[in-house]
Amino acid sequence: MDLRELLQDVKNNQINIDEALGKLKNLPYEDLGYANIDHHREIRNGYPEVIYCEGKSDDHILGIIEKMNEKGSNILGTRCRKETFEKIRVIYKNAEYEELSKILKIQNHEILHKGKGKIVIVSGGTSDIPVSDEAYYTAKFLGNEVERVYDVGVAGIHRLLNKKHILDEARVVIAVAGMEGALPSVVGGLIDVPVIAVPTSVGYGANFGGLSALLTMLNSCASGISVVNIDNGFGAGYLASMINKLK
Repeated sequence: MDLRELLQDVKNNQINIDEALGKLKNLPYEDLGYANIDHHREIRNGYPEVIYCEGKSDDHILGIIEKMNEKGSNILGTRCRKETFEKIRVIYKNAEYEELSKILKIQNHEILHKGKGKIVIVSGGTSDIPVSDEAYYTAKFLGNEVERVYDVGVAGIHRLLNKKHILDEARVVIAVAGMEGALPSVVGGLIDVPVIAVPTSVGYGANFGGLSALLTMLNSCASGISVVNIDNGFGAGYLASMINKLK
């Protein structure tokens, strides 16, 4: 059923307004042949669709952006290649790019700040910054106050303790770490708010591309810790935003 048919059914009293509103939660999506763009995701979830750029051709990314731009949506892309961004910037002058995190941003309307508090992102080491920044720019783009505390890993725990006053101001904390991934457990033992743990693939051979950090975080003895997938800064930023906007 398309939107015209739905409106015609309402006009002919074949369905009532409440039933129509229920159907509108799933309508419309736009079929481009290679992608089905979910334009109503923002209505259902409060956030527009995000473009995962990795593995997509430049033409496909540009095609998706074109249709989202026509709707006036704010556009966020993750894992975007710099070469792809250079092509996007030629067409969309308001496009921005964060090189470390490979985040693409096109802001077409004001970002409403609906967060109830502050999201704080802590990273174990400087090598974790690309994933940490993916979480940072995601949470910022979704309308939150976000603060970064980087390079405070457990190898020099005094650095983290020196920043505890910032952790105490947080409504949600995202803890990003590679190697053995102990940082979220330490953070979880210091504060009384949810901690979202992000394992990174940073580390030597026995790190197994982030698997050791992932298992450490899943087996944390500290309570109140949830874990996202390896290198998934976007997922952490998105989840933190949802928690921060709860009434």
